Amino acid sequence: MKKILCALLCFFTLMSNIALGQTQEEMAKELANPIASLISVPFQNNFHFGTGDKNGFKYTLNMQPVVPISLGDNWNLISRTIVPIVYQNDIVGNTSQSGVGDLVQSLFFSPKKPTEKGLIWGAGPVFLIPTASDASIGLEKLGVGPTAVALKISGQYTYGMLVNHIISVAGDDARSDLNAAFFQPFVARMMGKGLSLSLGSENTYSWNHEAFSGMTGIYANQVLNFGKQMVQLGGGPKILYGKNSPTNIGFRINVILLFPK
Repeated sequence: MKKILCALLCFFTLMSNIALGQTQEEMAKELANPIASLISVPFQNNFHFGTGDKNGFKYTLNMQPVVPISLGDNWNLISRTIVPIVYQNDIVGNTSQSGVGDLVQSLFFSPKKPTEKGLIWGAGPVFLIPTASDASIGLEKLGVGPTAVALKISGQYTYGMLVNHIISVAGDDARSDLNAAFFQPFVARMMGKGLSLSLGSENTYSWNHEAFSGMTGIYANQVLNFGKQMVQLGGGPKILYGKNSPTNIGFRINVILLFPK
């Protein structure tokens, strides 16, 4: 944990001198695009209540740095990393657990220019890396698979979908194998002056267990300047559903640090 925090601190220090060359409205539009050529570091705070048979509580902080890398005149490589920090209580027995969860690393190869019809897309590999510090908050499996995203910007609207499919290829033989499809449709509406409203759904289907679960949330987001640092703040409620849904209500608070070119 200390190493992760130190690395983030060093990253923010190095990026603090980057000039702000884009407006709040432009930043809001780029943030609606998962593969925009924009360095960002989201801190996604998820709160779930009434979880499990004992009405437990679960909190997950997803640190999700997004780093675009130019591959010549025509292509970008977009690195999207998800590092979860989990705290849960009264979910596994009458105890609590906390620590780092499993890391998910996605790499999208994406054309720098949209297609003739305005479609923006990217595709590449996704990896599940068993970094969990506690077996109860991780799968203890190494997984790999394909991932892709496609979206279109039409006036003040951005809409699209991100998908991936991860299959376990190594790990603890005592744990269940992973064979899961993930799909995330989304739509965002720019409201002006850096304000946006978004509707997003995150859904998973486990082929091994024939189980579907997911969540849908609606969020308000605002891009702000704090001195030289541009930030998007946002959040809103979400509902959870499906055969293995741990609860049916929660909410999310986002803090996204922006580092425009």
